[in-house]
Amino acid sequence: MATKQHCAYCFDTLVAHLNGIRATSSKPIPHSFDGTLEYPLFVTWNKSGRGIDRLRGCIGNFSAMRLDTGLREYAVTSAFHDTRFKPITRSELPRLSCSVSLLTDFEEAEDYLDWDVGKHGVWIEFRNERGRRQTATYLPEIAKDQEWTKEETIDNLLRKGGYEEDITQEMRRSIKLTRYQSQKAHLSYDEYVDM
Repeated sequence: MATKQHCAYCFDTLVAHLNGIRATSSKPIPHSFDGTLEYPLFVTWNKSGRGIDRLRGCIGNFSAMRLDTGLREYAVTSAFHDTRFKPITRSELPRLSCSVSLLTDFEEAEDYLDWDVGKHGVWIEFRNERGRRQTATYLPEIAKDQEWTKEETIDNLLRKGGYEEDITQEMRRSIKLTRYQSQKAHLSYDEYVDM
């Protein structure tokens, strides 16, 4: 199960990186979690301001990884290498929050509508206009937070994955969809400092 300690470990890694200290594999693992467990995982950074949380980075992996190395790697990757955003800076720290999502219960869906909004994350595979295989995913909370229908979610995923043509029913039916669930924990910077 994802815990606040997982998020604190990501903050430890981010703070070390921002201070020029290289996070190494010898970084101590908090006693409150077993770093040797393996999960597919995502690390998400959000920044609060004017009563709104804005995404600052979200990257993960669908291959099971040890929690110690996976959290360390994706804390840095999502903070500094999410190409949708500029790298996180030290001045943003007090307004940041971290979420860790441990992915579970992967199932191949019958079709592109065979999943539940708010319960399942969706990962799609499709062929783009040039016949190249593309993929895209949304974590379970995204469709619910955006108040999207299943079809709107799929259409947004196709765009996220780089599909540029008109989205037809035929295109939607051609995708391969894998649904999954997530165990998620969340921690604000203030909570982190108080731990």
